[in-house]
Amino acid sequence: MANFFAPVVALGQRGISAAVAVGDTTVFMLSGLAHMFSGVRIFPRTLRQLYVIGYKSFFVILLIGVFCGMVLGLQGYYTLVKFGSVGLLGSAVSLSLVRELGPVLTAIMLTGRAGSSMAAEIGVMRITDQIDALEVMDINPVAYLVSPRLLAAMISFPLLTAVFDVIGIIGGYLTGVLMLNINEGAYFYRISSSVTMPDLTGGFVKSFVFGLLVTTVCCRQGYTAHRRGDSVGPEAVGNATTSAVVISCVLILAADYVLTSFLL
Repeated sequence: MANFFAPVVALGQRGISAAVAVGDTTVFMLSGLAHMFSGVRIFPRTLRQLYVIGYKSFFVILLIGVFCGMVLGLQGYYTLVKFGSVGLLGSAVSLSLVRELGPVLTAIMLTGRAGSSMAAEIGVMRITDQIDALEVMDINPVAYLVSPRLLAAMISFPLLTAVFDVIGIIGGYLTGVLMLNINEGAYFYRISSSVTMPDLTGGFVKSFVFGLLVTTVCCRQGYTAHRRGDSVGPEAVGNATTSAVVISCVLILAADYVLTSFLL
């Protein structure tokens, strides 16, 4: 009989572990937010993180944005031409970028570029007892390590999303107008007439939430690397970094669906 219920027990244990992890992550995020404005000393560290998260990711976002816009322009053209609606290409490219692809792809790229770095850096600090040393010196590790990254991410993610949107629209222009000879005026007129303030606001809300989620998950994975049951030492840091990227990408897509349901 015990063997019969073993799968149910295992499923229950996994569910409890998942609930505990969600609770711990939520408390971790709230703690980071609570210490965000605890003092002016956070701002020099925030500026450093703005450089790491924002500036050092800028050229990657430019590159991905222009190719994404070019692909959208190409695919949109050959789809709309079947219905005689090529003039709507500007609307298709701009709305796709502003509403969905801009926030989501920017967040995923920043997860791989900056999120993995956060998890690895904090994980190394944990296994080398540097975080314990901060506690011995009466320095709150969450306030010192997590809060500046949260603040920097909530600034960088929306700004880089805006850059991605603009560069993506330019990429669509390169494909649609310069390569496929769509009327330039019609392309930009459709953009100006189709994109509304709620579209822009929704995209920035998504990027803000994505920045909060990605930073929280990546920092927590590194912060708790020493408690992993599957590995210890440097291997634990590697596994924590991998888990941080995977969990962040899944949460980005899940949160995108939830936010789209409320924002539409």
